Amino acid sequence: MNRAWLDEVSELLRIPSVSADPEHAGDVRRAADWVAELVRAAGGTAEILPTTAQPLVIGEIAASQGGAGVPTVLLYGHFDVQPAAPLDEWESPPFEPSVRGEWLYGRGVADDKGQLYMLLKAASLLAAERALPVNVRIACDGEEEIGGHSIVDFLAEDERGADACIIFDSGMERRGLPALAIATRGILNFDLRVRTGERDLHSGMFGNAALNATHALVQALGALLPRAGRLPEELRQEIRPLSPEERADWDEQTPGEQMLFQEGAMPYDPAAAAEFYLRTSAEPSIDVNGILGGKPGLVNTSIPVTARANFSVRLAPGQDVETMSAAVEALLRRGAPAGASLDLTRIAANPPGRVDPDAAPIRLASEVFERTVGARPLLVRSGGTLPIMAALEAKGIPAVLTGFSLPGANIHSPNERLLLEYLPLGVETARELLTAFAALPQL
Repeated sequence: MNRAWLDEVSELLRIPSVSADPEHAGDVRRAADWVAELVRAAGGTAEILPTTAQPLVIGEIAASQGGAGVPTVLLYGHFDVQPAAPLDEWESPPFEPSVRGEWLYGRGVADDKGQLYMLLKAASLLAAERALPVNVRIACDGEEEIGGHSIVDFLAEDERGADACIIFDSGMERRGLPALAIATRGILNFDLRVRTGERDLHSGMFGNAALNATHALVQALGALLPRAGRLPEELRQEIRPLSPEERADWDEQTPGEQMLFQEGAMPYDPAAAAEFYLRTSAEPSIDVNGILGGKPGLVNTSIPVTARANFSVRLAPGQDVETMSAAVEALLRRGAPAGASLDLTRIAANPPGRVDPDAAPIRLASEVFERTVGARPLLVRSGGTLPIMAALEAKGIPAVLTGFSLPGANIHSPNERLLLEYLPLGVETARELLTAFAALPQL
């Protein structure tokens, strides 16, 4: 392990750049400064762009030779992190990196500061050796953890483009088995409010005669819920089918039963384990994330006239945000009982993204990982949402979404960690990717 690299990345990890907490806005800016300075120290240029939310770092490191005659590779990562709470569950301070056994612990070490560092360090080393064969463009944000759109807006307006993008914000299937995520799901987030009358009522006098808002809320949401593991057909429009490569690699992934068991989760239904990857990456899904109604926690016998829920719909590759939003609202209104007033607000929307599995960057990345890690990476779909993926697809920039996090890395949880040996391995792999991408056809 290179001690200097460990000390360097630890500097970034010590900055509590929690984008969700306004009190840490200055820390997010400090993290942006740190990233920009690393790019400048490599001989590149970097500027920090203010946005309506958190800052962007935009930079460039020119190829050692060739200039305009060589490909351009975009590097993306985010320097904001999730809140560290609950603090009492951390075995070491979340913003004081700690090595225990074969792991490096700290908030952001896997998601995503530690992995962003791998990319930037690789470009820095190649530039210092006068061996950087591509032009490197850097676009990093400080609001990924709060679903920010500044990076998406920037890419939409940026006319320069790139021949490929490398993102280390994902992980391996298991130790020693890398994965390339060639698709990500989109997401719709909604706030639903239901009203059924003027005021709460006595349940003894009006029960089953007056409409109960919590009942009405549950009935409306029930119209969206899956049956036999599938959402209603109205929410399954335009699903893009799996490629043969994706389907074949499912057999190499950790069995669904094990995935559920190791997280302490109960299967949704008897077929859930067998269909785990279909349901979590290739099909849309819905989850009710929170419900408020009545006076929970208090002994009372009233009929509530207001209720509220937040819910999210994950969109499968191929699905359109506006089409699915309209379908969600139509189903809710159809499912709600007569007399219930529904107020539906869409609070966030990100489309799904996909990369052609036959794209040159995917082929070259597969070859690189086979050399550096010793195994051909699986081609997988990610069940999560990364807003930049759709933005890159819209610009015609194929993305290599991968990384060195492992199952059990405790991302978004206490004791987040990264396998210590994967820090230098990630830098080595990023170097090899940048070197290999010199062979990319230019746009």
